[in-house]
Amino acid sequence: MTQDTIHKLPRLVKRGIFLTTDTLLVPLSLYAAFGLRYGTLTPLNQVQDSLILFALMTVLGAVLISICRLPRIRLNALEMRAVTRIGTTAALLALLAIILSYLLQLSGPRSVPLIFSAVFFLLSLTARIAALTLLTWMEDRQGTRQRVAIYGAGAGGIQMAAALRQSPEARPVLFIDDNVNLQGLMTAGLPVFSPSDLTKLVERYQIQRVLLAIPSIAQDLRSTRIEELAGLGLDVQVLPSYVEMMAGHGPEEPLRPVSPDALLGRSKVDLDTPEIAKAYAGRTVMVTGAGGSIGSELCRQLINRRPARLVLYEHSEIALYAIDQDLLKRAAAVGVAITARLGSVTDAARVGAVMADTGVEIVLHAAAYKHVPIVEENELEGARNNVLGTKIVADAAVRAGVERFILVSTDKAVRPTNIMGATKRMAELVIQDLQIRTTQTRFAIVRFGNVLGSSGSVLPLFERQIKQGGPVTVTHPEVTRFFMTIPEAARLVLLAGAYAKGSDVFVLDMGAPQKIIDIARRMVEMSGRTVRDPETGKGDIAIEITGLRPGEKLYEELLIDDESLRATPHPKILRAEEANLSALETAAMLRELGGALEARDVARLRRLIALRVDGYHTQQRVS
Repeated sequence: MTQDTIHKLPRLVKRGIFLTTDTLLVPLSLYAAFGLRYGTLTPLNQVQDSLILFALMTVLGAVLISICRLPRIRLNALEMRAVTRIGTTAALLALLAIILSYLLQLSGPRSVPLIFSAVFFLLSLTARIAALTLLTWMEDRQGTRQRVAIYGAGAGGIQMAAALRQSPEARPVLFIDDNVNLQGLMTAGLPVFSPSDLTKLVERYQIQRVLLAIPSIAQDLRSTRIEELAGLGLDVQVLPSYVEMMAGHGPEEPLRPVSPDALLGRSKVDLDTPEIAKAYAGRTVMVTGAGGSIGSELCRQLINRRPARLVLYEHSEIALYAIDQDLLKRAAAVGVAITARLGSVTDAARVGAVMADTGVEIVLHAAAYKHVPIVEENELEGARNNVLGTKIVADAAVRAGVERFILVSTDKAVRPTNIMGATKRMAELVIQDLQIRTTQTRFAIVRFGNVLGSSGSVLPLFERQIKQGGPVTVTHPEVTRFFMTIPEAARLVLLAGAYAKGSDVFVLDMGAPQKIIDIARRMVEMSGRTVRDPETGKGDIAIEITGLRPGEKLYEELLIDDESLRATPHPKILRAEEANLSALETAAMLRELGGALEARDVARLRRLIALRVDGYHTQQRVS
């Protein structure tokens, strides 16, 4: 029986299990009492003279246990009052044994009922502790509960631990407290440690989140603690202060999630069309970058389209493991084979071998370095992965006779001001060139706006900053972006695969671009907070303008040439037929890129980008 099955048992069934267990413990405890009193493991003669007592105690004991409501004690609420109830029941059972012995005129020793009471108490309590330990072990093994450390072993922390023990999402494992008098003790069944031990405790106890449960702490000290904890790479959540509670800010307010859909500023686009199922059903599909934000969502949605096989190709072992584990049960339920393969898109031999071994028919190429500031400082590796990686995977697809190849690109590739966008545009040029030279494989490109909820997007960044009490940082008050959700982005890729005719560029009609600062304000308000007024100082969370980062644009574009737009079967999906480099120009670009990478020459790479990427320019810093 699995842990999920146990939790889903009806309440009456659970009570019946506890009643049966406690009832069976009555004759067992009585037998043990006789054995302990006479100093033997087989007190058969003495027990034989008291068989009527055993029978009556078992029947009447079940009634007494039910009256005392022992079966109603919840395992995850086993605390002092529950222990007291078990002790009271044990005492009443001893009294019942004495009364029955007197009425039946049994000649057994008077100490037997007292020993029986003590044994029953110990066995009943031990049975519950053992069951609770078993369930906790099963939950830890399945990884269904987050392991949580509580900062503050006072009244607030103890109440938080009691609440979390009844939660299916989190499990408290230890307390952290500044009070040296509490350190080293056990509080509410959990050990208390010093804050200086937290770094090693995170690894030892596999802590994933810290709850700051010191409601009386001063605001400045609370902010300091949050910064220290966040510096360890942990999620930090805060129990509100007593002042905030008195003002009506409940304890759930800091934890209120913000849905990406609520931040779009438009209605979600329905992209769930029959063409997707027809295009992928029964096929072998390979997703590169399968462990990333977009790649993993692509894999989840593909499972529902029932391909014959889904090949997960990923450079990060931990990301590949996570998506593989996430998909296994769902894939098995619908008969989809999952193949997980580690490898880099820049390893031509590995990419070709995986495609040949698995018989790939469709490639969705989502692997890329995408974070603008990181690629801006690591230009050569960004170009190697984004441009040469795309070239290697696309060439392998042609050699393997792949039917369709979809490149996941970005609106930052249009007249780019940063290396990331420029390398994605170069990858687009490579794909467009390959389409000219092959008819067997249909190539297509999908350009995304900003994907809310993906790694590096404003949603997780703003959420983290709001949880820490602010400020929320925005680079410029006039910065605008197109936004879409992860499911919209994944379905757009899938539909592009269904609609692809060759050398297409697909974009989603995302409505008007939105100001990032407006997104920040909405997130603060939807999290149950108020934006701080810079003049009066009133409000919870400040919004701070930090200045444009290197390579960042004030606004993004989706198309190089608006006149190139063509309709598709879906009214919200547009196809563009954009100009591309000649075969000679593309070959020269790739040769020069290879030379720049081999020589580790950043200046040479930037000169190449300026020459070959239409509209590339360096963004002037605007404060």
